[in-house]
Amino acid sequence: MKVSEFISPEDEKEIIEAIKEAELNTSGEIRVHIEHECTGDRFDHALEIFEKLEMHKTELSNGVLIYVSIDDHQLVILGDKGINDVVPKGFWESTKDEIINQFKKNNYKQGLVNGILEAGKQLKQHFPFQSDDTNELDNEISKG
Repeated sequence: MKVSEFISPEDEKEIIEAIKEAELNTSGEIRVHIEHECTGDRFDHALEIFEKLEMHKTELSNGVLIYVSIDDHQLVILGDKGINDVVPKGFWESTKDEIINQFKKNNYKQGLVNGILEAGKQLKQHFPFQSDDTNELDNEISKG
């Protein structure tokens, strides 16, 4: 499956809008990366993407990457150090569940939208939106 078959340009616009909406709840920064296959360990690879996208350069170290590998059905939600230092174990489970439940029904766009909005709600607990908050990372979907 091509990335363009996984999400259409219209789907992509809706996913980006979900990122903008989620980031109104939190000072956290959310990015999505989609590619065909994951070479090697999925967590190590997601970390490479995280660094390549310079997500570790946020002021509060509160970037979140939602990594999807289409062909091998891999999903990783990776939070930066600022998040991981304060959130409880299993923090991303509800976000992962939102995504997987829709992916199982081939509702890829809705899975990402639901997951992004859930991530925003979860992040709000530890990183609420600040009046002087700026968008530190691009909201566009990264593709590999």
